[in-house]
Amino acid sequence: MEIHFQKKWDDLIRKLNQRFQDEMDIQKILFVIGLQEVGIQLEKLNKDQKLDVMHVAICTLLEPYGYYEYDGRDKDNWPHWKVVKSLPRLSDKEQEQLIKQGIIDYLMPLT
Repeated sequence: MEIHFQKKWDDLIRKLNQRFQDEMDIQKILFVIGLQEVGIQLEKLNKDQKLDVMHVAICTLLEPYGYYEYDGRDKDNWPHWKVVKSLPRLSDKEQEQLIKQGIIDYLMPLT
């Protein structure tokens, strides 16, 4: 299963690198997903806003696994989630794998 997962990840990264003409990594992908979910164009964002965009991406990716539930948008039209269940204690590698799987599940139907 690890080999199959790695192949899917490598294929996705290759497609994203071609599409964005950049070397995409997890942070860049999270930022793009967050921008998509917030519904804003790439614009000048301060550091806190960039972190908020990435948080939106994380919530979006982990919602299907039951960790978050969409709670609506605020007055500035930013999406919000509520925590449904806490994430288990994961090693750094396990956290990365969970995020990568979420990215694959989110983006593969679009590629």
